[in-house]
Amino acid sequence: MLDVLQVTFPFFALVLCGYLAARTRLLPLEAIGGLNAFVLYFALPCMLFRFGAATPVARLFDPAVAAVWLPCGLLMVAGAVRASRAGGLNWNDAAFGALVTAFPNSGFMGVPLLVALLGADAAGPVIATMLIDMVIITSICIALSRLDAPDGHSGGAQGRALAGAWAAARRALRGMALNPMPWSILLGGAASWLELVPVRPLAGAIGLLADAASPVALFTIGAVLARAVMLGSAQAQGGDFAPSPWRGVMGLSLAKLLIHPLLVLAAAECARALGLALSPSALTAVVLAAALPSASNVSLLAERFGADTGRVARIILLTTAAAFLTFSAAVAWRA
Repeated sequence: MLDVLQVTFPFFALVLCGYLAARTRLLPLEAIGGLNAFVLYFALPCMLFRFGAATPVARLFDPAVAAVWLPCGLLMVAGAVRASRAGGLNWNDAAFGALVTAFPNSGFMGVPLLVALLGADAAGPVIATMLIDMVIITSICIALSRLDAPDGHSGGAQGRALAGAWAAARRALRGMALNPMPWSILLGGAASWLELVPVRPLAGAIGLLADAASPVALFTIGAVLARAVMLGSAQAQGGDFAPSPWRGVMGLSLAKLLIHPLLVLAAAECARALGLALSPSALTAVVLAAALPSASNVSLLAERFGADTGRVARIILLTTAAAFLTFSAAVAWRA
């Protein structure tokens, strides 16, 4: 366990540094968007391209990983939405609560952390899970967030709500088409398949940006999280949201850190028992990916779509803080 903590501590320490820098205004809140843009559009795509180019295509787009990960993600979304709706939340808040419960921080934290822990073989399965979460799980949750209608008992209103959900899903997919991360993964896979190597000057620039991705991304997670918590607190004090900001937070946080990895483990073992070719290393990688804390970018999506940002931010904060112990314990257990 101490050996595991020696690897995981620096990652979580950088998240804490970013959080404290934003909370103390040492890092101006206006600068966080620039940091996030650097990571999202420059550093992280280069890191993902480099991992993708170094990973065999069969491992990068493993159908066995998709067959295990996607049903578990859908079950997590369904369970979280049902719990939130039973608690009286509207579709918008329920949907983003479900997204933050089902979407681990695979990009900013998971890929570099799991590669540091498990080796380069972990990159392919984790990147595959990230593609599924970005394209499918996120689109479904955004569509669900648009199901609120002015009159839930009116057939016409229900029809408008469904039409709005479908339109939102299409917009989400178009947004994914403009996201550089899926394209960098696909380009890396193409480079691996065609055995292409960038010319030396270009490879050097890619390498510099890729090396910057992990520390800057982790620092940015903390800064984005601090900003989301402060914005959520301001919204709650302004009376914009009737529900308590802590309603359902503990339950969804525990579901993310405990139920999600156990569900993935059970699904993976069942798949292997049925003859699905999922290697032990890929199984460990996807289980630990599910044990990661919630993705910090969900707070940005919640803010954009007018959901309860404070509730989403508290789930991310709680899972990130608790994951230092729960994720480390999961690594020690699987190892």
